[in-house]
Amino acid sequence: MKLSKLFGIALIAVGLSAPAFAQQAAPAGKPDQVDQLAQMVGLSDDQQTEIRSILDEMQDKIREKQAKAQALQQKLQEQIKPDYDEDVIQEDSEKLGVLTGEMTALSTLMQAKVDKVFTQEQRDKLEQRMKQMRQQMQQMQQQRQPAPKAESKGSKDK
Repeated sequence: MKLSKLFGIALIAVGLSAPAFAQQAAPAGKPDQVDQLAQMVGLSDDQQTEIRSILDEMQDKIREKQAKAQALQQKLQEQIKPDYDEDVIQEDSEKLGVLTGEMTALSTLMQAKVDKVFTQEQRDKLEQRMKQMRQQMQQMQQQRQPAPKAESKGSKDK
């Protein structure tokens, strides 16, 4: 799996909200997402500062686009009525598609910038940790699945 995907999974795993992956303030005494990532892969103070700077730089841009996207989604919802305007629906849907693409590009760019901060050893640690997390998630999903029902022999024999 590509490291940018792994990093994205790591950010999600430590509590960042998609697609912004914006830094959230942690309650007093609790580590924030960068602190958690630092503990996961052993980031230096300088690396943590650089990552926080990248997140701060990008989050305003992403939030602005998210606000516009939410407004467009609301506008589209308002068109669900008997006297809808097909042209408005098409136009707003295209605008929403462009905004979604821009948010995806910003998120990917942010992930690439953060990935550049890691050493190869940290990338390897992150990859190993993500592999473990995926395995744990798969195990949890398998445990949640109900056991297959066995057919009773009596109903087939009759």
